[in-house]
Amino acid sequence: MQRRDFLTGLLSAGAALEGRAPAAQQARTDVTFERPTEGMPHKGKMLAAIQAHSDDVPLFAAGTVAKLINEGYKGVLIRTTNDDLGDARGLGTPGTIGQHVLGNERDNDEVARVLGLERVFNFNYNNHRMGDVSLNELICRFVLLIRALKIDTVVCWDPWAHDEENPDHYVTARGVEAACWMAGRDHDYPEQFAAGLATYEVKDKYYFARRPEITRVVDISTVVDKKVEANRANKAKGPAGNHGSRLRAELAKKNLRLPLLGDDDDIADRNYIKEFVLARNRELGRQYGVDYAEAFHYVAPGASVPRIEEYLKKHAVPIK
Repeated sequence: MQRRDFLTGLLSAGAALEGRAPAAQQARTDVTFERPTEGMPHKGKMLAAIQAHSDDVPLFAAGTVAKLINEGYKGVLIRTTNDDLGDARGLGTPGTIGQHVLGNERDNDEVARVLGLERVFNFNYNNHRMGDVSLNELICRFVLLIRALKIDTVVCWDPWAHDEENPDHYVTARGVEAACWMAGRDHDYPEQFAAGLATYEVKDKYYFARRPEITRVVDISTVVDKKVEANRANKAKGPAGNHGSRLRAELAKKNLRLPLLGDDDDIADRNYIKEFVLARNRELGRQYGVDYAEAFHYVAPGASVPRIEEYLKKHAVPIK
């Protein structure tokens, strides 16, 4: 690779990331703005951060996951592919498909550690091949984990997202959406009850996308460094990882320096992520008067409850 091509690749990776994040919009009155909460209001709840690839949650939702963990959630990380195709730009782990798998698996484990997630589950479907995965099989695997772990909240790709091109993303999302309510039904996969499981329905969902139907914006300013570290963990795949230090080294060969990248590799990587990878988070935050924010299509607890049941809860009275 020509040196100029490498440098251009690093810079374009940052630009591409800005394009992948939610487009900047004016702050809207019909969007719920979720701020950090003091104390541990979610103590006792379980969260599942679900992604197709090791960099999905870091790019789109790491701040929100870190915020919820800080507020009392326990959590797990579920990854549906094995990331065996590596990074299409050639800026990730070099080598064979097997080396891609191992590099991304290690990165994925590190993402979980950084965000405070207690366990990792890898479904290990082939990268970009989930279009022909059995949806019923995928749903069953998610239902099993929802019931076994008693998952209250999921953070995942939006099953109704606009402009989604990757089959791994939308197939994963469809499986999650179906499993969230099916796990609460005693007629779905009843054989799991023989293993000691019971019905358990997911209460709420934070869905992210390239261009989301935004119904909730989450202030991640207090945990932005966690998001930086989660993206920094993706050295094998992500267009973040160690690209700041690589750009710093490439400039030094030309007797140049970029003040943004500081005087050591750690500062270079962190500042590169904050400047380029989190640019849209910064812009969205400004619209709501905070430093950084993430956008979601949020599905609230009880959203699927039929209107008659909701009416009965509000208006039914005891017989005298």
